[in-house]
Amino acid sequence: MAAANFWDNQADAQKTLQRQRRLAEDIDLGASLAKKADDIGVLLEWARGGEDVLADLARALDALDVQVEAAETKKMLSGEHDLANAIITIHPGAGGVESQDWAEMLLRMYLKWAERRGFKREMLEYQPGEEAGLKSVTFTLSGEYAFGLMAAEAGVHRLVRISPFDQAARRHTSFASLYVWPEFDDDIEIDIPEKDLRIDTFRSSGAGGQHVNVTDSAVRITHLPTGIVTSCQNERSQHKNKDVAMKVLKAKLYDLKEKEQQDKLSQIGGAKKEIAFGSQIRSYVLQPYQMIKDHRTKYSEGQVEKVLNGDIDAFIKTYLMQKATGTLGQAAADEDDD
Repeated sequence: MAAANFWDNQADAQKTLQRQRRLAEDIDLGASLAKKADDIGVLLEWARGGEDVLADLARALDALDVQVEAAETKKMLSGEHDLANAIITIHPGAGGVESQDWAEMLLRMYLKWAERRGFKREMLEYQPGEEAGLKSVTFTLSGEYAFGLMAAEAGVHRLVRISPFDQAARRHTSFASLYVWPEFDDDIEIDIPEKDLRIDTFRSSGAGGQHVNVTDSAVRITHLPTGIVTSCQNERSQHKNKDVAMKVLKAKLYDLKEKEQQDKLSQIGGAKKEIAFGSQIRSYVLQPYQMIKDHRTKYSEGQVEKVLNGDIDAFIKTYLMQKATGTLGQAAADEDDD
């Protein structure tokens, strides 16, 4: 960094500074863990000597446990973009109002989870369902490791329940897909020729106008070579909506290029499982029993309401740990939950 030409390449300089910051954080974390361990050692000696320090010892152990867990998560999230903000899209599967309602339930679950973690949430595009739920939603989560954590949730989510929309009270199975991309900084260059874009403006629509404006400033961008479509209707300014939609498009195009490279290496490293119906990553069974099971890790939880209210950290941590240790594929389940 002391080199005279350090700032000649802004992108490389920023990456170096980011790496330096993360290394400094790791050093500070290690020092903090060592100090807490030393403090616990002192309290143990006092306890053996008859001092009344059990309450202090319990608090110190709890604090150490929290910090160790945070360190474990940080170690598992060492990917190139794990630290970035996340762009998330949820689409319902076939099934009309049932799947649209399920997609809305997933949106609520992730927004509550994000609130618990202190992430900033911003709705970019929301298309309501005709009777209930939603047809499509795109939102961002801003905060450290938002992408790294949310990437563990990407895939198809399956719901089994007694339908509230069926007068005969029959059991229904619904699907919804969750897609996650890292949000790139403006200084990351992804070349998109103007001729490859079709830009349309339209009037926003949303749930009672709660999340979006109702002017003609909403922007939809279509990338003609790939057919990828992004839109934003959250900002009051058409110019700002266009900027946000372009940022989402860049993230999707980058992801597409990454997947193409992965496909070329699939014979060596194994193909990544498609996000498609019939390959759900998790089942949420509300009837005839209550159980949520992750098919990749076999981790399950019987407290359904707790999970649907945003308590999904155990699912994410189990996935990340198995992925980090190379045991993720071994845990895939072969049977359905129903």
